[in-house]
Amino acid sequence: MTNKRQLFGTDGIRGMANVYPMTSEIALKLGRGLATLLRSKGDQPRIIIGKDTRLSGYMLETALTSGITSMGGYALLLGPLPTPSVAYLIRSMRAQGGVMISASHNPYQDNGLKVFGADGFKLDDKIEADLERLMQSEHEVTAIRPTPERLGRAKRIDDAPGRYLTHLKTIFRHDFDLQGKKIVFDGANGAAYDCGRKLLQEMGAEVTSLACDPNGMNINADCAQANPKVLAETVLKTKSDIGIAVDGDADRLLVVDETGKIISGEHILYSMACFLRDSGRLSGNSIVTTTMSNQALENALTKIGITTHRTQVGDRYVTELMREKNFILGGENSGHYVFLDQNTTADGLFSALEVLALLHKKKWKASELRKSFSLFPQKLVSIRVKARVPLDTHPKLAGAIKILEEKYHGEGRVNVRYSGTESLLRVMVEGPDILKVEQDISDLAALVEKELGVL
Repeated sequence: MTNKRQLFGTDGIRGMANVYPMTSEIALKLGRGLATLLRSKGDQPRIIIGKDTRLSGYMLETALTSGITSMGGYALLLGPLPTPSVAYLIRSMRAQGGVMISASHNPYQDNGLKVFGADGFKLDDKIEADLERLMQSEHEVTAIRPTPERLGRAKRIDDAPGRYLTHLKTIFRHDFDLQGKKIVFDGANGAAYDCGRKLLQEMGAEVTSLACDPNGMNINADCAQANPKVLAETVLKTKSDIGIAVDGDADRLLVVDETGKIISGEHILYSMACFLRDSGRLSGNSIVTTTMSNQALENALTKIGITTHRTQVGDRYVTELMREKNFILGGENSGHYVFLDQNTTADGLFSALEVLALLHKKKWKASELRKSFSLFPQKLVSIRVKARVPLDTHPKLAGAIKILEEKYHGEGRVNVRYSGTESLLRVMVEGPDILKVEQDISDLAALVEKELGVL
């Protein structure tokens, strides 16, 4: 048996909708394979299905449901809701697994299938490999196909949004509310377009909504995730206290302060680490982040006695290390934040409440979050390449990367990696001199285009 995965990437299966592998045929096979895999936990496993607002979600939801019910499983349909709601409702409804239909921050033309286990965590690599094997094994699945009277059913969970919002609100103390606060909320025309603004309104805030009018093709478009200036300008125009934005499936958080400036992911992680430590929640006196986080974060945390652990890019890898080490705080500078004492995955709305609770407790304005330390200058470029070939097969490129790594060792970082979900090579250089950083990244990007070719 092989554990090599071909369909699954760093965050499930993803691609352009209606083009392999993001087709109804693959969704059908996933439903059949997952129901088969979960039959060990029950003869007719219950599987939660959530989705964002992409037009292709209808196609994939229907095919996935067909696959699940054809193997005797019960498909429980949430409709458009954030990815973390799937993780939560799997546990609260005692389901055996779940699937989120979303391509997160990607444009509407793409879609994806993220799979969760009964514990609400994303599947590990080995289980994904087993699932992929079942998807490709017609004989193994057909051999246990149920008789007509044992076919499954599909049911829509009409009160799913209310269940999820109640869960978020009841985690926080009753003396925490948002009365008197003016908040701009940007829903990215995605999964949290309705529940996000309702959450803030029900907690007492005066909410100005942006990008909360999905039409199936505007997810992640004309919103803060695409252009943070939209959020910043609205915060200033409305004289709001803070701007809160999520991405298409609402597992990422973007924060803009009252002056219209973005609060970096590193500053949020630092502030939350201090806040959780002071309240006795920071187990191991440590946090987990990725290789993409600014070195200044690690330096600042070290000065106050908090240890930083790094993983490869991807919130699932952050979560895996947190579980292994029994840590409760981790995240990425891209906006994924995981509070493992409360959630099993990153949740943009929950993270927003944690930030707002910190500001409430300390009686801070949002701009205070930026004052703890200064980031090292950093530049990141994403280059769309023809093929994701191993970089070490191009000696000139590999050599240039090694030279830069040696140059910035001890006073910065160089990170060159492929995106886990798109045909992009991301090139990042970080160092004390912004002019040198810009020149080095420009030279390296030009070499990438020459060696790999661009689309």
